[in-house]
Amino acid sequence: MHRVVVLALEGVYPFELSIPTRIFTSARSAAGEPLYEVLTCSIDGGPVRTSADFSIAVDHGSELVDTADTLIIPPFGRGPADETDWYPPSLAVTFSRLRPKTRIVSICTASYALAAAGLLDGRPATTHWQEADRLQRLHPEIKVDPDVLFVDDGDVLTSAGVAAGIDLCMHIVRRDHGSEVANGVARRCVIPPWREGGQAQFIERPVPGPSAATTSATRDWALRHLHRPIPLTELARHARMSVRTFSRRFRDEVGMPPGQWLTQQRVELARRLLETTDLPVDRIAADSGFGTAASLRQHLVATIGVPPSAYRHTFRTAEPRPADPGPAESRPAEPDPAESRPAAPYPTEARETV
Repeated sequence: MHRVVVLALEGVYPFELSIPTRIFTSARSAAGEPLYEVLTCSIDGGPVRTSADFSIAVDHGSELVDTADTLIIPPFGRGPADETDWYPPSLAVTFSRLRPKTRIVSICTASYALAAAGLLDGRPATTHWQEADRLQRLHPEIKVDPDVLFVDDGDVLTSAGVAAGIDLCMHIVRRDHGSEVANGVARRCVIPPWREGGQAQFIERPVPGPSAATTSATRDWALRHLHRPIPLTELARHARMSVRTFSRRFRDEVGMPPGQWLTQQRVELARRLLETTDLPVDRIAADSGFGTAASLRQHLVATIGVPPSAYRHTFRTAEPRPADPGPAESRPAEPDPAESRPAAPYPTEARETV
């Protein structure tokens, strides 16, 4: 079983500390078996002062780091004045015990600790948007992206603040076990199943007044009709707004234009069908609203860096379920020579234009 070790350092933020345990212990196989073991440790195995008005007791010391398949560092401290606060000698010793293939994850400003350890040199990374400029100034060798929710650079992953830690842990579950397992975690935890890493950190989402119209019902409607073209005028008509008002309100609530959001949802549906069914690629393209296998391939490569066949080979679940036949019946597509290449690794940086 994959072991996730969470390292609680002095001044740890309690909410972010709890995220890995809540997410990873909710991941179950089709047979209901747990997929991760999650253990929390401190440097010396003793109690840890949090950023709040209480301390926590842990059952393990840093010797647990030696056994980690994934090590997660939640944010800690209260804005240290210099690098030594982010990377004390005890943490350097702890990092030196990591096994070569251990996956390392930071949540929020814990990216400073990874940076001070040299683990982010030459890599893309992110942190809380308020700290991104400072991180870049202190570490010009890092490719800091201040806008995204998280960055996946293979064996080192970084996230933005607070809820982005949830997004990153959900992304890891999906990367390890596919969308069905991740969707199960989302249902158990009552959280959104997926927010792409490239989504903007800071999006203006004004809380509507009691009588204000929102685009929520129209988005739900659109998700049920992804198999067919949905022009902007039809979305606006469903919401009973003008096109201009609908577009403005949609962007305020979602953080992106309606057309981009629709494409994102179609890609997500296509990925889920590739993982969980035996449907041919051209049928999946039709059911997800892309029309043709070539169009699906273009959008999938642009979004995650691999074509449909490579994605299915790498990420499909062990026992795909047959899908109910729908209106988009079609014959299997001819093989795409470009898809005969070996599957590419999972995209290293979850990034989209917003």
